[in-house]
Amino acid sequence: MAFVKASPYKNDSQKSPGSAMLRAISSAALFLIASGIAAHAGDAALGKKVFNRCIACHEAATDHDKVGPHLMGVVGRKAGSAESFAGHYSQAMKDAGAAGLIWDDANLAEYLKAPKQKVPGNKMAFTGLTSDDDIANVIAYLKADPKP
Repeated sequence: MAFVKASPYKNDSQKSPGSAMLRAISSAALFLIASGIAAHAGDAALGKKVFNRCIACHEAATDHDKVGPHLMGVVGRKAGSAESFAGHYSQAMKDAGAAGLIWDDANLAEYLKAPKQKVPGNKMAFTGLTSDDDIANVIAYLKADPKP
């Protein structure tokens, strides 16, 4: 007769105390990230000033493309999907869009901070914004309709 040792854990989803702790830490980290983004909504008028660094290559108030695609309506759009710029996107940006990258607040923040890290191989020469305030303000500007 074989004896089966009863598991000290309550259910199968909690295989070990370490996994429970990892889940708790992960949940807390996601909460803090989400809270930071939500708490810092940004200022569209200040974002317009920061966006002046971008206007040589991008337009945000119209659907006119420049060296880079227009950013009008970019929030919520799939990466690499502006039809007017379709033939000019890098393969990396097209692939990112095909993989499901949507330009929401969090993805825009990561991209604006480090474009080459967020989408390796993209064509954008800009190295990124260093200030979290500037990033939040630019996102607020991109979301504003009408633009300030």
